[in-house]
Amino acid sequence: FFFMKRAHAAMEKVEEPAQRPGNPNFGSGPCAKRPGWDFSALAEAPLGRSHRSALGKAKLQAALENTHSLLGLPENYLVGIVPASDTGAVEMVMWSMLGERPVDICYWESFGKTWYEDAVKELKLEGVTQICAEFGVLPDLSKADPAHDIVFTYNGTTSGVRVPNLDWISSERTGLTICDATSAIFGMDMLPWEKLDVITYSWQKVLGGEGGHGMLILSPRAVSRLESYKPPRALPKIFRLTKGGKINGAIFKGEVINTPSMMCVEDYLDALSWARQLGGMPALLAKSAANFKVLADYVEKTPWLEFLCTVPEHRSNTSVCFVMKQPNGDGMAKESVDKFRKLLEQKGVCYDIGAYRDAPPGLRIWCGATVEAGDLQVLTGWFDWAYAQVAEA
Repeated sequence: FFFMKRAHAAMEKVEEPAQRPGNPNFGSGPCAKRPGWDFSALAEAPLGRSHRSALGKAKLQAALENTHSLLGLPENYLVGIVPASDTGAVEMVMWSMLGERPVDICYWESFGKTWYEDAVKELKLEGVTQICAEFGVLPDLSKADPAHDIVFTYNGTTSGVRVPNLDWISSERTGLTICDATSAIFGMDMLPWEKLDVITYSWQKVLGGEGGHGMLILSPRAVSRLESYKPPRALPKIFRLTKGGKINGAIFKGEVINTPSMMCVEDYLDALSWARQLGGMPALLAKSAANFKVLADYVEKTPWLEFLCTVPEHRSNTSVCFVMKQPNGDGMAKESVDKFRKLLEQKGVCYDIGAYRDAPPGLRIWCGATVEAGDLQVLTGWFDWAYAQVAEA
């Protein structure tokens, strides 16, 4: 009864807001461009030039060096640009490194489950253990064996559930830790880096870059695995990280396995420059946290909206996932959630905020650093309006 009373009160006399968000793009990938971005940011892109030219290589090397510097990686960690976005980076690592020992694959959302299925069905690895949980829940990561390789997603983009810290990873481990960090890096405190042997991500998440290119970060332990273990399988060219039994160092010095888009490279350089001017990693993390707080404060006073993740410490502050409720407290059907989203799209208020196709019906709002807290505040007013329309119907 109390829930229904609060919900009906929230629906009464909700006027259509006069103000719209300055940027209506709240999707979780590709994500909003950095504030103030326009095509002039690409003015110095070496279009029509070879990526192997002195200019092309200089741009690529700058992208690697600026990434290393912004993240504050250990000096002996390598950074490279690889094909096919974060997916390509993860698959490259799995095909090149796994099989030397048993592997624990930890997942609680769609992409992590894909890495498990690929390990079992495509690579046909032996000794694979899945440590998993349903959407909205983090599994017991303490079950991961430090003698095994460990594959995990730092932030579940499709579930809104993140790893709160890396305390569960042993500093005395003998296996490798392979971290898909695509919707966490630049938006969450992932230190200490030494707990992670392989880190992958793509440009189109927290920094608002473009799709198609993956980033691969390797620790000395990961390099040692590549040089000491030859997997019993054929590796496509785009997966090959070694040459003559040694790490192909050129990949980490401005060369690439296949042709990159120099326009996208320029855009990534612009994003890195913006991040530095903003104040570097502390400012990026603070902005994402402030964005998340806008939505957390709204949920606190909104009876029909709840986080998909019920444990506060496990909630993502980048890909923030919600479930909606009817005025009587029951879960809202997918058809009504879709109507809610479409109303907002038709008004030009927000785009691409639906839950991922495998997730429970609901909303997913991106809160990375390219999003403005003021726009999120305006968005919540529109949420009140749209909910009143849907609930009344």
